Amino acid sequence: MRYAYYTLAFLCLLTVSILGFRGMTTPDAPLVVFPDMDYQAKYKPQMSSKFFADGRADRPPVAGTVPFGRSAEQADPAFLRADDFRYAGKAADGSFARGFPVEVTAALVRHGQNRYEIYCQPCHGALGDGNGITKQYGMVATPTYHDDRLRQVAEGEIFNTITNGKNTMQSYGDKLSPDERWAVIAYVRALQRAHHASIDDVPAEHRGELK
Repeated sequence: MRYAYYTLAFLCLLTVSILGFRGMTTPDAPLVVFPDMDYQAKYKPQMSSKFFADGRADRPPVAGTVPFGRSAEQADPAFLRADDFRYAGKAADGSFARGFPVEVTAALVRHGQNRYEIYCQPCHGALGDGNGITKQYGMVATPTYHDDRLRQVAEGEIFNTITNGKNTMQSYGDKLSPDERWAVIAYVRALQRAHHASIDDVPAEHRGELK
């Protein structure tokens, strides 16, 4: 039994002599038993390299590089988001753009309705009148889409509000893709038109369906 204690004491002394006491400093690299990829052979930004003739580790993109899966002729503009109208809601002069950069179809409006019901309806209400469920819990400042100011506002400004938020409304840029934001705007315009519609706005073949 005595030798077991001697062996344990020797192992403790050996461990401390190799690893050192906690808080000690040393110029030597630490002994890492399980590195877990903490230390890898790699170049960090702005480092030098003897491999390349110019001595730089940073390399420019290869000439002709395009987004993955696309040819140079089919490069996806969404990769760079260079279209300010589609991705920022801005016109060429920097003002908020009017109209839509995507084709407004029934499918787009239906998709916008789906996204609206998920993200917008709780505050703005099913009809866009600001009477969402949150009003019952004290949020009384939600505006109605049906006042003249919001009926006349540029679509690009609505896009900007969805993207960046405004006042107490938080940003939804991380939840809705740019095209989904345009779909929501198309549905909002449909709600506005429906709210102020007259019998003349209904095609003659569908007027009999109205109650």
